[in-house]
Amino acid sequence: MVLQQSVRDVMTTPVLKVTPETPLQEAVALLSDHHISGLPVVNDQGQLIGELTEQDLMVRESGVDAGPYVMLLDSVIYLRNPLNWDRQVHQVLGTTVKDLMRRDHHSCNAELALPRAASLLHERSTQRLYVVDADQQPIGVITRGDVVRALASSQV
Repeated sequence: MVLQQSVRDVMTTPVLKVTPETPLQEAVALLSDHHISGLPVVNDQGQLIGELTEQDLMVRESGVDAGPYVMLLDSVIYLRNPLNWDRQVHQVLGTTVKDLMRRDHHSCNAELALPRAASLLHERSTQRLYVVDADQQPIGVITRGDVVRALASSQV
């Protein structure tokens, strides 16, 4: 029964990982070769510090959007926050994972009840939760698809 299952029962292991210094092309190859849409980014101690997703790569490929602007006496005044502009330029020109990765990530522990994990996936509008141990090291990943498969197998 799904209500009695924990994340540990349905998570995918082992989890592929990259570091901030991983060349972007290597990370893209991992995503493509393993048919996954995101990778956890870990520090030198193996602790989860962020993630790289297909969405981050789409920003890179779509280029820099100058955003809204106003023309005033033959001058262009951009209305976008310069900090956001800087981040977008780094994403487009980046060559390593650290240039595109997002520092926010979604994680949980392996003992979390599966219904609660499903709630977190929904509430946070994310595709995956990285399962971490007590040292914040990724030991697995649970996706929306894993939850759906668990639901389907409990119906049999």
